[in-house]
Amino acid sequence: ICFMTFLKDVQIGFSSYGKAIDFIFKNKLAWFFLVPIALNIILFLIGYNFISELTEQAVTLFQLAWEPDSWDFFGADFLAGTVNFFIWLVLRLFFFLIFAFIGGYIILILMSPILAFLSEKTEKIVLGTDVPFSWLQLFKDMWRGIVLAIRNFFIEIGAMILLFFLSFVPLVGLISTPLLFLISSYFYGFSFLDYTCERRRLKVKDSIHFVRRNKGLAIANGALFALALLIPIIGVSLSGFLAIISTVAATLAVLKKEELLRLK
Repeated sequence: ICFMTFLKDVQIGFSSYGKAIDFIFKNKLAWFFLVPIALNIILFLIGYNFISELTEQAVTLFQLAWEPDSWDFFGADFLAGTVNFFIWLVLRLFFFLIFAFIGGYIILILMSPILAFLSEKTEKIVLGTDVPFSWLQLFKDMWRGIVLAIRNFFIEIGAMILLFFLSFVPLVGLISTPLLFLISSYFYGFSFLDYTCERRRLKVKDSIHFVRRNKGLAIANGALFALALLIPIIGVSLSGFLAIISTVAATLAVLKKEELLRLK
């Protein structure tokens, strides 16, 4: 029965995605996509300036340590240029790899205010309720979203380290990669689902229990977000747009789940 419930929740989670996209455009919420566009531009400029400064410092250290200007052997200029290019390339690849790993949580933290507001607006539209807007509640939702994102990030880091060591165990190593993807999907989905849990006045520990009981919802909801992050270079840029869709989908999924429970 539990497994069938899990599969049903997965089905609700994935079907909510299709509904979310239609819901966003039908209810004139597409302007929320301007947020990840602006965020991508800001992050690109900050990242580009940071990595350019870091590259310049690294090249300066190389020149001070090895003094390539004093090289007088054949091909010295070519070798110096090659080393400079290698430093430039390695630092950029390292930056993209690090950002691809932690970028999902950076996006969730930076977009937390707008995602909390979007989730609340989605529920208002579906239920037809008119809950007065509260800055205090919005800041509470935002802070809780940030805290949970940080919590989930460190738990995922712990799971990744554990799975790394388990990957050397025969057979277990074969499932370590897909298992890590499921863990990432679960925790990303957790973040999106919690905006609705917060409005139900659930404490963090109660929200954790809710998500554990509805693992299928969390995994299905976070899967596309986690999948986007696996796309080289552009994954983090796409994840901002997926965060908008995932938040709406998570809200719709929880409302659907509550409706089904009422009908029982």
